[in-house]
Amino acid sequence: MIKFEKLPYPLIISGHIVITIFMIALPFLVKVFFFGTIVYFILRLFTSADKNNEIILACCYLSCLEVFLRMNNALLFYEMIKYLVLAFMLAGICIKGFSLKSIPFVFYLLLLVPSIVIASQNIPITESLRKAVAFNLSGPVTLGVVAIYCFQRKITTTRLEEVLKLSVGPIVMLAFYLFLVTPDIRDVVTNTASNFAASGGYGPNQVATALGIGMFICFVRFVRIKNLWINVLDITLFLGMTYRAWITFSRGGVLTAFLMIGAVIFTLFFLKRSEFRFSFLPKLAVIALGLVLAWGYTSLATSGLIDKRYANKDAAGRAKEDLSTGRVELISIELEAFIENPIAGIGAGQVKYYRAKKDGIVAASHNETSRLLSEHGSIGVLSLLVLLFTPLIFRLTHKGNVYFYAFLIFWIATINHSAMRIAAPAFFYGMALLYVVKPTVKKKMIPTKRRLN
Repeated sequence: MIKFEKLPYPLIISGHIVITIFMIALPFLVKVFFFGTIVYFILRLFTSADKNNEIILACCYLSCLEVFLRMNNALLFYEMIKYLVLAFMLAGICIKGFSLKSIPFVFYLLLLVPSIVIASQNIPITESLRKAVAFNLSGPVTLGVVAIYCFQRKITTTRLEEVLKLSVGPIVMLAFYLFLVTPDIRDVVTNTASNFAASGGYGPNQVATALGIGMFICFVRFVRIKNLWINVLDITLFLGMTYRAWITFSRGGVLTAFLMIGAVIFTLFFLKRSEFRFSFLPKLAVIALGLVLAWGYTSLATSGLIDKRYANKDAAGRAKEDLSTGRVELISIELEAFIENPIAGIGAGQVKYYRAKKDGIVAASHNETSRLLSEHGSIGVLSLLVLLFTPLIFRLTHKGNVYFYAFLIFWIATINHSAMRIAAPAFFYGMALLYVVKPTVKKKMIPTKRRLN
């Protein structure tokens, strides 16, 4: 069976672009591609001897593909990718087992149970308990299972780079799709609010988050690979994705990407030798120059509105009072719910009903941290501490993963501006827990002449 991650990088990128062109011409091909992808990874899982890495590859690729599939209505149901990641991880646990040191994450999953009991007592009669609980706990449960599977799971640096290399493909599809199907930017950008038209008609927050993942992967490939033409390709993809992320006018995904990039720069500077740092600086200069030029172009294309967006101003240039675009109000209501129910919270999926009682508006949370507090109470605080400190303690003795802080930052930043609407934060949290080692080099045995006595 063809292992696409082994193919030359330009071929992977061009292949995904060609597939996207066919999908735009024949939209039904998006579903064909999606189900073909599932079948491909399942076949690889059952035919490969290295099942650990097959599962990680499948889940990473699907997590990066999710927003493109949702945008094109290719999923059978909204949360399908989370359930697929969950299924692959559970299959891996059944086949390969898991480390007993991942018990903190088993404890974390058990901490979610009281919220289900509380929700069963508070759910409105007209609502479905199963749907409310499934929608709100699918992300946290996926995170827990991913963490159990990935914790101290060994993977080589070479294999990890191959996983990230192939996973650029789905995000290239998303970016290329946006370039082709969205209207002229000058026609649709009229204010500084998040722009659905520039985001392919889908949620700008999630689109910017997915593009941010692509920005991060292309950046680390650019600085770590010593090949001129591959570097040119990666810097082109990086700037293209950055431009498309900027013009969604959703800041969370973009800022998260730059935080991840900053974390990798910091890690590489401290872990690598001085000669690497010296060779690293010219590439950073190229990135900086490219970003300045890309920002200038974006500013012209949006008639200066992107500058006002990031300066937290409206189209008229007046400073906005709420930097969080309404999230502070949601968080304050969730904190009220926590204060009223500090022990076990108000129950899974109940915060939107709580807000409806308070101000008559039914709205889901954008912030997973405040939602944990309101729906899980002090138990939620404990579960958050488990998620924060377990990987940090793990890092003290396992420093091989140069992306550790970047993956952890992606998780915590994303859940605080976009909750866990997509599978990516749960999966990349697990990526921070991998035990990354250098590939072993097999030494060739040189035959020696037998001495004659």
